[in-house]
Parts: sequence; structure tokens; C-alpha cells
Amino acid sequence: MYQIFKKEIVSYLSSLVAYVTIGLFLLVLGLFLWVFPDTSILDYGYAGLDSLFNIAPFLFMFLIPAITMRSLAEERKEGTFELLVTRPLTDLQIVLGKYLASVLLLLCALLPTLVYYFTVSTLGAPQGNIDTGGVIGSYIGLFLLGSGFAAIGLFASAITKNQIIAFALAVFLCFFIFSGFDSLSGLLSLQDYSIQYLGITEHYQSVSRGVLDTRDLAYFIILAAIFIALTLFVLMRQRQKPMNMKAAGACLAGVIVLLILSKFSFTRFDFTKEKRYTISQISRNVMDSLPKPVRVTVFLKGDNFPAGMKRLQYATRDMLNDLQAYSHGKLQFDIIDPLKNVPENQQDTIIKALSERGIDATNLSVKTDNGQMQKIIFPAAMVTAGDIEVPVSLLQTREGANEDEVLNNSIQNLEYAFTSTIKKAVANGRPRIGFTEGHGELTDLQLYDAHKNLADGFLFGRVDLKQLPLDSMKKLALLVIPKPVEPFTELEKFKIDQYLMGGGKLLWSIDQVTAEMDSLRHIKDNQQMVFGKKLNLDDQLFNYGVRINYDLIADMNCAEIPITTGGIGGAPQIQMLHWLFYPLFLPMSKHPVVKNLEAIRSEFPSTIDTLGIKNVKTTVLLTSSPFNKRINTPYMMSLQALEQEPDPATFQSAPKITGVLLEGSFKSVFLNRPVPDSIGGHINKAAASKPAKIVVISDGDIFKNQVAADGSPYPLGYDHYTHKNYGNRNLLLNLAEYLTGDARLIALRDKEIQLRLLNRARIRNEKLYWQLINTAGPLLLVLIFAIFQHYFRKRKYAH
Repeated sequence: MYQIFKKEIVSYLSSLVAYVTIGLFLLVLGLFLWVFPDTSILDYGYAGLDSLFNIAPFLFMFLIPAITMRSLAEERKEGTFELLVTRPLTDLQIVLGKYLASVLLLLCALLPTLVYYFTVSTLGAPQGNIDTGGVIGSYIGLFLLGSGFAAIGLFASAITKNQIIAFALAVFLCFFIFSGFDSLSGLLSLQDYSIQYLGITEHYQSVSRGVLDTRDLAYFIILAAIFIALTLFVLMRQRQKPMNMKAAGACLAGVIVLLILSKFSFTRFDFTKEKRYTISQISRNVMDSLPKPVRVTVFLKGDNFPAGMKRLQYATRDMLNDLQAYSHGKLQFDIIDPLKNVPENQQDTIIKALSERGIDATNLSVKTDNGQMQKIIFPAAMVTAGDIEVPVSLLQTREGANEDEVLNNSIQNLEYAFTSTIKKAVANGRPRIGFTEGHGELTDLQLYDAHKNLADGFLFGRVDLKQLPLDSMKKLALLVIPKPVEPFTELEKFKIDQYLMGGGKLLWSIDQVTAEMDSLRHIKDNQQMVFGKKLNLDDQLFNYGVRINYDLIADMNCAEIPITTGGIGGAPQIQMLHWLFYPLFLPMSKHPVVKNLEAIRSEFPSTIDTLGIKNVKTTVLLTSSPFNKRINTPYMMSLQALEQEPDPATFQSAPKITGVLLEGSFKSVFLNRPVPDSIGGHINKAAASKPAKIVVISDGDIFKNQVAADGSPYPLGYDHYTHKNYGNRNLLLNLAEYLTGDARLIALRDKEIQLRLLNRARIRNEKLYWQLINTAGPLLLVLIFAIFQHYFRKRKYAH
């Protein structure tokens, strides 16, 4: 076999055709990757070789048939194949020798493309900012693809003596096996994943990301084995040689065993630096235990997407592929363009229908040769389980973040978004969250972004405890009390208490004092007397294990507010100054609700005392910094205090508790108290709760979004004065997830993927230089090798 292998290599490299073929491959590849704007790595803007691994398969469909077309066709045409079989060689050794020679030539064609890796690494921001492990894994995928195509090309070369026919047949077979099964699966609306699985595309897309799944490896091994076996069969039939049935049976048995092993026992090797394609054990467990089939329809598909949106599109497809791998076939997905082939006058109807289902459209600006054009896209998906539909937003917008950061955050959030939504869908829909009203709570405008962010995974609405029957409250997965101002009646307290006794979840966001910045700014002399509110909740919270004190926390670790400090030319001079009563909470707890969260912005928080209650576990979630001071009320608050520099010596105190989690079995507040007469009818009062959860936060504004002068809301956690983002939004989402569902899912929000960008300034200045390096450089390497090889042969055979 080695002699055949050596003969093929020497013969091919001695031919001008080899260098022309490889040169054309590298030239076309270089033009696509570095010159043509639609596929250019330089225009893509990300430090990666994704474009290489997307384009190379289609060029392989021509390169590899050109390499293999002469392997057997030429031997049979020239009559030299008969000479080979007279040697002490088996048919299998001849075929394997030629196959391995073709694979080695393929590697030779790929080696010059390492220039691309060097270029991307050099142009990274910072330099060297490329995922080397991911690139290596992707090259492994490309090699496996080429090995499969080589076996197909060898089979085509065995069928005919004509090299041109062998080339054409190999191109057709490679294309059909790569893309044809996908087309067949869509034929006559036949959406059968098992048909797609027979094609190469499904497996190559998985491996080309830098993840080697043993099932994909088994697929490429089986593909190559099948076509090598078919090649042997054709050669034996041509020579009228009887088949070795034992060998054929052993080969078939080996293929079957490999298929069974790969299906029921597999592992994955993630070569990427951040292991970004390694699905967490939490998601694996959810996929592994799906009780019914789930279909995900992704609407993010279309042409002429900018690079960032393409990256999100590919990442979404990859994530669903990864989740699907652990679902035992119960998770299926489609990626569609809902406006494709829809007349323009009917598009509004489609957009409205999707909006009613929770799929919102986004107007995207796309660069064209004639300037800019507006394109409507849908960066969302719909998860369907039976009759239940739950929308998923793929684009996580964030005020103040640039486009690259927004897209990177969105990609980091994909595993959490899909896993949590799929879990909700199979659990019969989105949990219900009720926000109380009727006590001067935060308005819908102030809670706009809280509602918007919760909409993806929850059903929410306002709840009037005076009107809502107790039985209806039991349908709520979470009851939120957002900054009440007026006192609660005994009837309302009773309903809250009995809701908790039934295993309900409560989130209290309470301001215990009357301090308000709007009032302080508009009162004469900017002074306000701050005193305690009368909410009639102290006894209830005390019974559950907490006490919110009638005080304020002044903290040197605080947010800034705009203050008019003078005027220049009649225009007010605005200065940002630290306001001690807006502490920033830096979560130090390891609890998943607050772990790894950014600072939480607060306004006029109070201190919390915790009480040891039997059968109730208390966890501190939020605290002030150690540089704080407690202010008792009543207290005269004044903006004039901003003119004085606080004395650090007076702000040395143990961190004050501002947020706690209570879990366990609570005793009823009405255990030894009569049921309010206004409840109406007979009520079976519960004395102790089922396992329940309560979160108490001593700041009523912690879930309030700021509102612009024109009445438009800002994102939750965004301070439009300082243009800083705080962790309030993620705190709310984590609390909602923890209190209503599987607490382990919160850990998925911590997933981080490094943003790898190219140095755009350098590209603008050196674009032509790098285009020349990457189009002419690989060709030059091939030319140098050809000259060296010619010189070596000349010296060897000169005498």
C-alpha cells in the first residue's frame, strides 16, 4: 500500500496540473475571503476564520474531484491497472493507497491557508486576539469533509475510464450528498430531520465550529468507508472477480456497530477557548428529560444581513444544534424568513400577526451599493410544545452599549433564553406574575422596562387585591409589591398571607420613608423633612422574619445626580455629584440570584433586620458598602449637603442589609387573629405555609426605570445622566426565575463569550496590503514548492 501511496504522490506532484489545480483553488478562495465584500473577512470585522470554513466546502466540490479523477480512470484507460493487480497487492491496498494519497494532497492544498490565520491574528484587536483552539477544531472539520469527498471522488473515478466524466460525476455526488438531502427534506413540505441527517451539511456545520462530536466523526468515517467499499465492489465487478462475502459482512457489521455506538453513546470535544459550545449540565438535563416533542421556529433568516446579525444567526443555529444533540430527537427546529415571497402590500398583516404572538419586528439598516436600505427582520423565535407557544427574544438590547457589545451579550444569553423558554413551554406555558396596584405603587410607565423584559418568559399584569378573589390569586406564580405609598387593609394583608400559605412567592420592594428626589428638587430651598410611611405592613413582615427600619442609608459608594452649580452666559452649568442617598449595592453573596451581577443602583434605601424564624432559611442578598452611615428619621434632607465633602471617618460601619431571601414554611399572620369580615363567605384559614419563598428589598425604586422628559422610558438599570448600566434588570430577571421556576437556570446567565474584533483602523489603512498578502501569498508558496520539487527531481534523476 505504501508503494501505491508513494507512486500517487510523486506522480501528482510531478504534473503541472496539480499546481494549477491547487493554485486556482487558493486564488478563488483568496478572492472570496479577502476581496469580495459580501464574504470578506476584512469587511466581516470579527477576528475569526468563519468565512473560510463556510466557503471552502463548495470549492472542495471542484478541487477534490480534480485531484481524484485520474486515480483509477487513468489507470484503466492506459491499461496500467492490470499491471498493478499482478503485483502482490490486494484491491483494498490499491484503493487505500490512492485514497490516502488524495487526502495528503488535500492537506497540501490547505497548508497555504495558514497565511489567513496569521493575518487575522495580526489584525486582531488586540493583536493575537483569535481563538486558536476553535480554528484548529474547524480545520479538523474541514479535513473530515475533504476525506469524505475524496472517497466519493475515488468511487467516481472507478466507474469510468474518462477523467472528465469522473470529474463531473464526483462534483455531482459531492454536491448532492452535501446539500441534496436538505433539499429533499423540504420537498413537498416534508420536514424530516432523519433525511437531513443523512447529508453532510448537518454534520459539517457542527464540526466546523470547532466542536468534534463523536457522532459526526462516526458519520464521516462511515461515509468514507461506504464509498471505499463501493469502489472495491465496482473494481471487482469490472474484473468479474467474486465478492468476499465474509469481508463484506464484517464491513457491514462494523458500520452497524459504529452507528449504534454513536447514537447511544457519544461525547463532544470543544476546542474553543471559552468552551462556548459546551452545553451546561443544567441544559442537558432539561433536554434529556423533555416530556413531549418541542419545535423551535427561528425567524432570523434572510439575505444581505450585516456581519453582526449573521453572527447572531449562526450562533442561534449552533445553539439549537447543540441542544438538539441531547434531546433524543424531541427537539426540532426550523429557521425561516416569514416575509420571504410575501408581496409588499401583505407584509404588514404578517408583521401584525407575529407581533400578536410576541414576535416583534426590527428595522435594520443594511449597506448596499447605492447607500443604505431598510430591512425588516425578526430577531426572535417561537418555542412550541403541544398547544403552548412561548416567544424568545434573541436580541438583548442594552442602552449605552455599542452594536458589537449588544450582539455579544445576545449570543452569551442564547443558552439561558432557549433552555428556560423550552422548560416553560413543556410546563404548560409562562408563569403568571402579578404587580399590585391601588396603593400608589409604581406606574406602568415606571415599570415599562420591567414588564418588557419579563414578557419573554412570563405573563404579567396588575393585581388589585381589593377586587381579586383569593382563589384567583393562587394562579399567580409570583406576587410583586412595587413601592406602595398608601396603607394596606386587613383584607388585603389576609389575601397576601393566605396566598403565601398556599406556597406562593412574594417579592416586596418597599420604601419605608417618604424621601423623593422629585419632591426635593421642587421644594423651596431644596429641603424636605423625611419621615416614616404608614403602610400597615410591619407586623406582617416581622412575622415572616424581617423588619424594614424607618431610617436611611448614606453611603460613599453611590451614584451621581445632576446639579445646577451656576451659569455661563445665561445657560445653567450642570455638574454630576455623588449623592450619598443613592447607594450602589455590590452583590457579595454567592447565591445564584446575585452572583456575578453588576452593581445595583438604589434610591433612598433603608436598613433591614433579620429575625430568626423556625423552619425559615434566611439569605442576605444585598448590602451596602462598609463606607456607610445610618440616618434616623425624621430627618431634614437638603441638596445643599452636596456642597460639603463627607468626612470618611464618619462613614465607617458594617455593611447594612438591604435585601434578603426567606425560604421555608411560614406561620400565618392571622394564626391567632380573626378573618376580616369583608372577605365574604367561609374561608378555611391555613395556619402554616407549604414551602414558600419571600424576597424583601428595602428600596421601592430598585425596579423602576427612569423616564425621559418626553415621557419615553429608559431601560431598567440605565442611568441616562451618567450613561451607565447597572445590574437592576438582571436582578429582576434572576429573582423572577428563581422564585417561579428552576433556580439552577440562573447560572446560565453567567456564560461569557469573549468579543474578538479586528483592528478596523488598521484595516482601513492597510486593506490593500493584506488583500495582496492573502491572495498572492498562498500562490507564491505553491510556486516556491513547485520550483523546489522540480529542482529536487532534476538533481535526483540527472545522472
